[in-house]
Amino acid sequence: MNATISKFGYPATLIAEYTHWLVLLRPAQPTLGSLVLAAKSEATAFGHLPGEAHAELKQVTEAIERVLSGFTDYARLNYLMLMMVDPHVHFHVIPRYEGAREWQGRSFADAGWPKVPELGAAVALNESEIDALSRTLAERF
Repeated sequence: MNATISKFGYPATLIAEYTHWLVLLRPAQPTLGSLVLAAKSEATAFGHLPGEAHAELKQVTEAIERVLSGFTDYARLNYLMLMMVDPHVHFHVIPRYEGAREWQGRSFADAGWPKVPELGAAVALNESEIDALSRTLAERF
């Protein structure tokens, strides 16, 4: 796996694996259910991924949207391809909603709603929360 995937906690954060993509839990949750959709490739430019990876993206995003819709009842879903610090192709997938969502006694407010997500306002999960939330979401795929 590439360094970007490792940085986001793989394999502990793994939710779903496809031929060309991994769906990972984002350990810092700007909103409940935030994910990282990471290409398994060493590519550092979206256009350098093989055509098969682009084609598979449809299947992966449909699954993500179905799972997160049922889990967070989001109003919008943001796919952010930032790649400023972590160079390999990946998206931050941020469910957007007004107010907050509750999970295991913790509140996850969307601090940026209805504008740009505030990634710096993320709730940092501990190891047991990462494990529990990863398993919860993986069971829905």
